[in-house]
Amino acid sequence: MSTRDDVGAATGQWWREGVFYQVYVPSFQDGNGDGFGDLWGVERRLDYIAELGVTAIWLSPVYASPLLDFGYDVSGHTEVGTPFGDLAVFDRLVRGAHDRGLRVVLDYVPQHTSSEHPWFRDALSSRDSAHRDWYLWHDPKPDGSPPNNWASAFGGSSWTFHEPTGQYYYHAHLPEQPSLNWRNPDVQQAMFEVMRCWLDREVDGFRVDAVWRLIKDARLRDNPMDDGGESFEIGGAAAHTTVRQVQKYTADQPELPGLLARMHAVTEEYDDRMLMGELHLKLERVAALGGRGLDIAMNFSLIDTPWNGIDLANLIQRYYAALPPGSHPNWVLSNHDRSRLASRIGPDRVPGALALLLTLRGTPTLYYGDELGLPDAPVDGGHARDCAELRAPGLGLGRDPQRMPMPWRATPTHAGFTPDDVEPWLPIPSWAGRFSVESQELSSRSVLRLVQELLTLRRELAALRRGGITVLSAHPDHLAYLRGDGEDAVLVAVNLSERHQRIAFCGSGRALWSSHATVDEREHAMGAIDLAPFEARLLAMQWPVPVTA
Repeated sequence: MSTRDDVGAATGQWWREGVFYQVYVPSFQDGNGDGFGDLWGVERRLDYIAELGVTAIWLSPVYASPLLDFGYDVSGHTEVGTPFGDLAVFDRLVRGAHDRGLRVVLDYVPQHTSSEHPWFRDALSSRDSAHRDWYLWHDPKPDGSPPNNWASAFGGSSWTFHEPTGQYYYHAHLPEQPSLNWRNPDVQQAMFEVMRCWLDREVDGFRVDAVWRLIKDARLRDNPMDDGGESFEIGGAAAHTTVRQVQKYTADQPELPGLLARMHAVTEEYDDRMLMGELHLKLERVAALGGRGLDIAMNFSLIDTPWNGIDLANLIQRYYAALPPGSHPNWVLSNHDRSRLASRIGPDRVPGALALLLTLRGTPTLYYGDELGLPDAPVDGGHARDCAELRAPGLGLGRDPQRMPMPWRATPTHAGFTPDDVEPWLPIPSWAGRFSVESQELSSRSVLRLVQELLTLRRELAALRRGGITVLSAHPDHLAYLRGDGEDAVLVAVNLSERHQRIAFCGSGRALWSSHATVDEREHAMGAIDLAPFEARLLAMQWPVPVTA
């Protein structure tokens, strides 16, 4: 099959060597002056994204939506929602990205729709309606209670009773997000047509939301309760009771790989497209599902791994060992659902963490603002917008802090995200300007400049794009690994502590990059490197051999 050559040189499974940049559209740039991020804003910042050096933009949902979950509650799959723009600006954005050598990946939301979607409105009309079986319905138990114990990710039971038709419908998330019945062939075909609609508009692929939850147990068996499972709030905020429920029957069902293969077959109808799936499962299972319908199975394990060299090395080795033939690795450090990197591990460790993300083998996903070292921004209850916080206030489940609008300018009012006289959809703290793009472009050693340098090295060095990886030294306070083979190898060393660290090795290395100082290419390390507190360093190795201490 031919590949498109109008979006840069990297064609033919471009995603294998690419870097994804996640744009949470409501918070990236307000382009029409209403305080809410939109496609006009993303279009305005295409030059910034291209200059950053990433390969692809992953856009959060921009479909028609009542915005209870800010686009993940879709009421029109083939429309652009009014707050985000329209199809004309979407098409222009895709063309503008392609002209700059950027790919565009769209968030695809197949697990559920909005309760305002025409399909669900028809399903509510009667038990015999055309779209009734497009969703999951079941009779109450004899006592009137829900069919089983399945819990919603946003609090309470995942079943809501519809009194006019006398049945419960299932929703893995909000009651206003009824789950689709993917066992129904009509649902599959309709949702595959949604994919084709956007592929016809030249999107380069999809990030598939909540894909591990796509199929549920046909027998509706109760999920087991166990401390090793995923946390859900049972009974909502009033119950003040948190339990852990293993998603044995609401996720990763035996039919999932086959369904993913059929989904991937749709992308194969087009040239050079890809499918990336959100999977919150055990690491070995994530590794196994890559290559089985998904080009990229998203790996979130770095987010929860303790930030020390021993645990990181164990994770890296365990993950690569679990990858079957054809499964491509992926790494994620932050996203719109989890606390930001700087707030989790501390601002001093951010450069080293980003060096890790961008030099491990596989496709990295960079969350907007992490290239600035942006921390979480606290949001008080009066300004909360996230449904997780609004449904269960005070439990720390809200995701507003990690969705702070992007600071572009070093101004005290709204930091260039929206006009000064317009209130942004989420508060922008007065300190945001210190992290702004404008401020960091003035400093040669800002986090932004470091990320740009790392991405340049990644493009220039085949060892970082597709070379092998060998962990050489793991210590609670540092980590070192080798990328590539022979003379093209690169040694990556990261000091994870506030103390100086010495890493000894045999051979010679030429300085490539440091998070702490501009390097001179004539600098060589013979036998050992000394790392300043929290420093990350890359060396081009002439005789790569195992680290000795």
